[in-house]
Amino acid sequence: MILLNLLAAPLGLIIWTSLAFIIVLVLLKKLAWKPILNTLQERNDFIDKSLKSAEEAKVQMSQLKSDNEKLLAEARVEREKMLKEARETKESIIAEAKKTASAEGERLVNSAREEIEKEKAKAMSDIKTQVAALSIDIAEKVLRSELSNKDKQAEIVEEHLKQSQLS
Repeated sequence: MILLNLLAAPLGLIIWTSLAFIIVLVLLKKLAWKPILNTLQERNDFIDKSLKSAEEAKVQMSQLKSDNEKLLAEARVEREKMLKEARETKESIIAEAKKTASAEGERLVNSAREEIEKEKAKAMSDIKTQVAALSIDIAEKVLRSELSNKDKQAEIVEEHLKQSQLS
């Protein structure tokens, strides 16, 4: 029964309590809930905006990464191309230098051969001239000794005449 008395409240108390609750509820609705709900909505919007920004940043990072990889690949291709051109240029320069050196060497060898041939021809000409001069000297000495004798002279003249008539 005591428990029932505690639960049974006078009607005036219930009305005043209800009225106070409704007033507090209206005041909270007008003064507190709107700012609280606005703050919660702003925070929710900020979180959504941050998530969208993070997603956009992630997409941009992915795109930048793929762009960087593309640039790196292009740079590697360009580097390989430049190295290939440098190797080709080096090989071309070496081949040209070898060709030039070979041509120069061949020209020097040919020039030396020509010089040797000229010197050889000159030496042969000098030898022929000396042999001819020696031959003439020897022939002159032989003829002097032969022609010093009158009988021998007549015999040589006759012999030459016979040879020239036979020819």
